[in-house]
Amino acid sequence: MADHEVVVVGAGPYGLAATAHLRAAGLDVRTFGEAMTFWSERMPAGMLLRSAWEASHIADPGGELTLDRYRDERAADLAAPVPLERFVDYGRWFAERAVPDLDRRQVVRIDRSEAGFRVALEDGDELTARRVVLAAGISPFPRRPAVFDALPPELASHSADHVDLGRFAGLAVAVVGGGQSALESAALLAEAGATVEVFVRDQVVHWLRGAALRRRLGPFQRLLYTKTDVGPPGLNWIIAVPELFLRLPRELQDRIARRATRPAGAGWLVPRLAGVPIHTGRSVLAARPQGERLRLRLDDGDARTVDHLLLCTGYRVDLARYAFLAPPLLAEVRRVDGAPLLRAGYETSVAGLHVLGAPAAYSFGPVMRFVSGTGYGARGLTRVVAARRGGRAAPRAVAARA
Repeated sequence: MADHEVVVVGAGPYGLAATAHLRAAGLDVRTFGEAMTFWSERMPAGMLLRSAWEASHIADPGGELTLDRYRDERAADLAAPVPLERFVDYGRWFAERAVPDLDRRQVVRIDRSEAGFRVALEDGDELTARRVVLAAGISPFPRRPAVFDALPPELASHSADHVDLGRFAGLAVAVVGGGQSALESAALLAEAGATVEVFVRDQVVHWLRGAALRRRLGPFQRLLYTKTDVGPPGLNWIIAVPELFLRLPRELQDRIARRATRPAGAGWLVPRLAGVPIHTGRSVLAARPQGERLRLRLDDGDARTVDHLLLCTGYRVDLARYAFLAPPLLAEVRRVDGAPLLRAGYETSVAGLHVLGAPAAYSFGPVMRFVSGTGYGARGLTRVVAARRGGRAAPRAVAARA
């Protein structure tokens, strides 16, 4: 017999939402991890959330632990765009209410056991669970182009490596990327006193100005925009229903996902970047140390010498980078380019092993990359787990199309 029905690994928005929903369904759940660590330790101080207010609530079954309630209790002056430090505090406030017994120890290994799964903790303790939910986030997945692999970290780093961009004050920094991370990092660097240039591979920078349009539409905005706030009008209604997205042909899923998650920056960043050169249609082809600085070669033959290269090149899901997954267990999980293939209940090909958050996006769509997907993920997971626990037939499993 297992020690627990469900173990949840991770205490970010998805882990917290999943725990709240599973417990509301009467399941015995144990959750491990420090609350909101990715947000507090892998994102730059001073950042603002790009997502709309209504798309930034962490989901709980009663819809009570919202940003609105948090504002009423702790942050009367809070408004959109939401500052990162306030969102981190909101997540911890949510955890105090929904998961007061959160176990802050780290999981170091998960493998099979007769009861289901064996979970080993950093202090040597072990326990068993019938099911395991991986809500461990994207910390292991920074995407670094191979051309920069040999560079020392003092000369080139990923945006996920920094909390305080103030360390670059007075230095020349080249930023690679055209999405929110790159553009906001460039603004924060410039505001901290760095000399910044941004290199964007695309021919244009895409700016998101939906907030202004929604204000003009007033009560009619619901015709064009969903609460999830993911994707352009039209496609956003498909993306907002992961179960529908799952049933689309793979080629169409990929096209929708590319369009919905193309690099873009929030419109409110434009004035903050007024003095920052942004070069579109340009790529950094190579970089080599030159004394204590870095020499960059650009695709147009030009060159730059900078103090640091900041790679804002996103994340690439690869389940193998979850070091706590025992190799024999990992080998059983069907994957495509590192992402798990999931069926109903966000379940992998290993019965009882579930995955939420960004690693679920290949199967259930782009909304799984955002906080606004926590409700869909937690409800879909709980529906299947609760049905199987009660001995009833589970909802029909729908295999993701490879």
